[in-house]
Amino acid sequence: MADLSSLRKLRVGILGAGEVAQVIHLPTLALLNYLYTVVSICDISQKTVDHVGAKFDIPQRTINSREVIQNPDVEIVFILTADEFHETLCIEALEAGKLVFIEKPISLSIPSTQRIIAAEQAAGGNKVFVGYMRRYAPSFTEAFKREVATIPKIMYARSRDIVGPNAHFVGQSGTSPVKFFDFPPGSGDDREERLNKLIGEAFPSTPTTKDVQICRFLGSLGSHDLSLMREAIGFPESVCGVSANEPFYSAIFNYRNKTGEPFAVTYESGIDKVPRFDAHLAVYGEQKSVSIQYNTPYVKGLPIVVKVDELNEAGETSSREILSSFEDAYTVELKNLYACFVEGKAIKTTAEDALQDLKLFDLMYKQIVRQK
Repeated sequence: MADLSSLRKLRVGILGAGEVAQVIHLPTLALLNYLYTVVSICDISQKTVDHVGAKFDIPQRTINSREVIQNPDVEIVFILTADEFHETLCIEALEAGKLVFIEKPISLSIPSTQRIIAAEQAAGGNKVFVGYMRRYAPSFTEAFKREVATIPKIMYARSRDIVGPNAHFVGQSGTSPVKFFDFPPGSGDDREERLNKLIGEAFPSTPTTKDVQICRFLGSLGSHDLSLMREAIGFPESVCGVSANEPFYSAIFNYRNKTGEPFAVTYESGIDKVPRFDAHLAVYGEQKSVSIQYNTPYVKGLPIVVKVDELNEAGETSSREILSSFEDAYTVELKNLYACFVEGKAIKTTAEDALQDLKLFDLMYKQIVRQK
């Protein structure tokens, strides 16, 4: 076994100590303590900072984000806050000379994401890693993409993400997150003001409640699915139709094979009260179909399985399942993050890559307008 004690540890500062920090990132960073050490944490709730700081033995605990960003011991800032704070915190961290891990969505508007990209370029480039963990799952990067590449002509594809309430899965994660509500006066108004600015950029005409709902939904659940779709089969030529009925959304995308033949992709996603996790991407060819089924990421170690159905040489239906690894996608993602920022590996989920999600969202918004 390799001597892990000789590896250089990246010193981490955490911005946002809510559910995703307590359930996902801090436990994963603790398991990867030979690669990372968390030295600072911030949240607007003092009780949250005190609780999480004590639980994970983090030395610096503050409700002032600048104290994390300006801390000379912090090398990389993890931005795990609400979406509307992503841009400001990311740019401040870049201007302070920090590396940045930012949870998806990178932001909620194209101009906001472009400002992040400009700040990264001004800081020398290759500083921002966007957290699209599904795209780092070994069963996706190894088995699924390999099998899809053997389909000469895609006939159809489907992206589905219909899940139950997060609380059901979080409650069985073994992480016991705690939520406090001691928010400082005016914090709600500040958050709403930031959100309104981003929504105004995403929807140039007067935004409606439905506009806010679809923007929020695509940024949360949708960015998982559509980013995965982009990496697997590329960016669509156009958006044929969109249905937006909160909390369920669907769309039809127009694609074209490299040989010129068109095909369609359906996207369907929503959240209900049934405690199941049906997230998959399926690609159909003339003689072969390939699908990848994701499970809840809140419970570590659940398998992500690729299924292949094909016509064999005897004219029979042949089915097989592939499991590339039991290692969870968040762990693999943070190992990749380390390889990028310490060992010089190219970043896959860059800010420029994340911008493509925002451009696809924009095509969907415009299609909704055309349908009215």
